[in-house]
Amino acid sequence: MDRDELATLLKRFANGEIDLATALHNLQHPASEDLKFACLDHERPRRCGLPEVIFGQGKTPEQVEAIFAALTKRGQNVIATRVSPEAAERVCRQHPAANYASAARMLTLRQRPSRLTAGTVGVVCAGTSDLPVAEEARITLDMLDQRTMTCYDVGVAGLHRLLAHLDALRAARVLIVVAGMEGALPSVVGGLVASPIIAVPTSVGYGASFGGIAALLGMLNSCAPGVSVVNIDNGFGAACQAALINRLGERDEAHAEPDGPTPATREHE
Repeated sequence: MDRDELATLLKRFANGEIDLATALHNLQHPASEDLKFACLDHERPRRCGLPEVIFGQGKTPEQVEAIFAALTKRGQNVIATRVSPEAAERVCRQHPAANYASAARMLTLRQRPSRLTAGTVGVVCAGTSDLPVAEEARITLDMLDQRTMTCYDVGVAGLHRLLAHLDALRAARVLIVVAGMEGALPSVVGGLVASPIIAVPTSVGYGASFGGIAALLGMLNSCAPGVSVVNIDNGFGAACQAALINRLGERDEAHAEPDGPTPATREHE
């Protein structure tokens, strides 16, 4: 448990939000929590830099609610992906501050103030049909305190739409590019910017797109260097990768030497 988590826990106890038994349990069992049907990894943020996240697909509404409640008690921000409307409705009744984005199927609860990064992650989307995946990425980035910009409906069928956002694209530290059908957009963007690109194929397209496999193969075969690819419709995974890259950039900038010659250099001028 880091200092922020400990401070949050003590404040919640002092404000009467949790009882003594819950506070003592969190202090005595910081690493994991066994819910019988799930074992929560509370040390993941410190170990991996990414939080424990609920994957809602395949879970019952009762299971989603129980995991969401357990993570909420820790005072952390809570993220759940692929959440059904039934599970979201059940959770929101117990946690009115939670927010459900139905198109992205994401359920989130912010309990800690946002500390936005200086560097920006751009989320680029080929078409409106790809928006659910792009929004999954954007919402995840927001919950990971990443500064974001969006550039939606700029597919290769009308390149002038993309070029209108070129300055913003080049200013981003890392770009997530979401596209279905033939999946050509990441290659085009890769030929215009110097930032790393995370390509996300979507399952959007007619029959020969094979549920996103055509876009996946097109992105894997990109002729533009610096393009990496995540799984079909995995906006969440792309956001996590982008956040880690952006944080590395923040760390490098924080440790960079100030501009101008060093004192040792000046002695020889």
